[in-house]
Amino acid sequence: MPCVADWLNNPFSIVQGIFAQNVPNSDWEKKVTEYFKEKLKENNATNWVPSLNDVPVHYLKPNSLVKFRCMVQDMFDPEFYMGIYETVDPTTNARVLHFGKYRDVAECGPQQEIDLNSSQTVTSERQTFYCVPVPGESAWLSLFVLNPQFYAYISASQARVSPSTSYTPSRHKRSYEEDEDMDLHPSKQKEQHMGNSCSGGDIHGCVEPKRLETEASAGHHLISPNCSPPLDLNFPLPGEKGPACLVKVYESWDSFKVNDVLEVYGILSVDPVLSIVNNEERDSSTLDPMECMDTVEEQRVHSPPASLVPRIHVILAQKLQHINPLLPACLNEEESKTFVSNFMSELSPVRAELLGFLTHALLGDSLAAEYLILHLISTVYARRDVLPLGKFTVNLSGCPRNSIFTEHIYRIIQQLVPASYRLQMTIENMNHSRFIPHKDYAANRLVSGVLQLASNTSLVVDETQLEQGQLDTTGVHNVTALGNLITWQKVDYDFSYHQMEFPCNINVLITSEGRSLLPSDCQVHLQPQIIPPNMEEYMNSLLTAVLPSVLNKFRIYLSLLRLLDYSISDEVTKAVEEDFVEMRKNDPESITADDLHRTLLVARFLSLSAGQTTLSRERWLRAKQLEALRKGRLQQQKCVNGNEL
Repeated sequence: MPCVADWLNNPFSIVQGIFAQNVPNSDWEKKVTEYFKEKLKENNATNWVPSLNDVPVHYLKPNSLVKFRCMVQDMFDPEFYMGIYETVDPTTNARVLHFGKYRDVAECGPQQEIDLNSSQTVTSERQTFYCVPVPGESAWLSLFVLNPQFYAYISASQARVSPSTSYTPSRHKRSYEEDEDMDLHPSKQKEQHMGNSCSGGDIHGCVEPKRLETEASAGHHLISPNCSPPLDLNFPLPGEKGPACLVKVYESWDSFKVNDVLEVYGILSVDPVLSIVNNEERDSSTLDPMECMDTVEEQRVHSPPASLVPRIHVILAQKLQHINPLLPACLNEEESKTFVSNFMSELSPVRAELLGFLTHALLGDSLAAEYLILHLISTVYARRDVLPLGKFTVNLSGCPRNSIFTEHIYRIIQQLVPASYRLQMTIENMNHSRFIPHKDYAANRLVSGVLQLASNTSLVVDETQLEQGQLDTTGVHNVTALGNLITWQKVDYDFSYHQMEFPCNINVLITSEGRSLLPSDCQVHLQPQIIPPNMEEYMNSLLTAVLPSVLNKFRIYLSLLRLLDYSISDEVTKAVEEDFVEMRKNDPESITADDLHRTLLVARFLSLSAGQTTLSRERWLRAKQLEALRKGRLQQQKCVNGNEL
């Protein structure tokens, strides 16, 4: 029997054992999944699994169990592979069954050949996702994912790649082209290379392990062989770091979609043979284009070097409700309910501290701080026809122009939320940035854009840097896309011949000097109560002054309240309707249906911010009071300037 650590270091030994015991019973695949699911439940075992988000690929042992927290950036076409295949020894005629699941390269023993005509062969299908780290993910997340015990495990299990152990050519591999008549089956070439491709043992043996380690450590600077430009890893946001992965999904892939955030557990594949086979495939396709319908560009994108874009063969995958490591992954479990209950009992002082912290950040403006809290816990909770319910885009006007103030406000938000991005709305950015993802048909991939973001990402649009200038066609399209995201919480991806609508759930905060050019649900005009002589020093001191334990409570508070259910009783609904009718009687000119909708939103998030999941009369009156103060401030500013902000 394998030792206890084998399921982490050598998961193939576990799979092989289950396969050998259960073949030809088709339940072996389900038993593999159940085995690893149970193992990961034991004693916080998930913390022992190395994460590609935090550990460089070249530090991880090939064919070991890894995890990856990621966003599905694109979905490639399904691919076929040999789920079960048979090898034969020509000398002794001995036959052995092998599994092809969780592998890129088919395994052959010494002097063995794959019998492609075997009646035991089972052809299966899998789906490939192109996955990237969650765009804009905050750096503080990794501080809680990593722990010293994990590094102790890394050291003990020799997970670091070393030339003597990483890529030892202990296996004999044969290419399908050597075993199959490609003239009879030209259509199978693509399937074989995309699925379980083999390469000759002599080719494998001539690759120097030392060079492979260097290639792996080169990261994003690695240039794909036979291609002059470096491979674009297709990150949605500029300057993003971290691995992109080809994630091979074997079950229930229909339940996942583009932009979903997943946590996957699977077997890491960085076999250098993949790069060699893909090079040969590209070379052969230039010689005989009839053998392969894929373009060179498509092969390059879909089959990048494994040292640059590793493969993960998924054993378990789940959609994530959130990516905050300070919260339980699933709030429905009994253990999680205890965590929520304990935190809710101390919610009031946490809210008070957060309000004070944000008030100082907003230069003493407590009203703006109240609305910023409501904005940060807002989320789209439902859609009625095309209308997203729960979105709460705030326009914070009155911000100092060309100041470091907005940059520091973003830095503070970045410390509070799991994922965020600051979009500087300059003429140059509008005209030259790629906001809208579009389909590249030559490479058969979805080219990412800035607005391809995961749910609950905080997008801070800095309009204070906007100056006079001319928007070109791209700029107009980008501004339109930004407006559609704010109004409808959707982005129309460009598929050349048509637009495809992708719903989203992005919290947008707009900072501006006057009223924003973009639409918003609520405009709050900043009224600073203090003007620090050194703005940068003042803002930096805020983050250094707050205790890490308090900062963690703020992070839990904002993430947790987004996930709570909320309802309004019939009794309160009737009271709100009567109150609104009375408000219309008293001021029919200025009170509109939009005011009712906005006040209900404020009341919703005000209730949730206090840990209440139903609307009370008290919270409704408080929401009306906040709205009156906000609108009074706008009216006052309008009178001062003589025009509307």
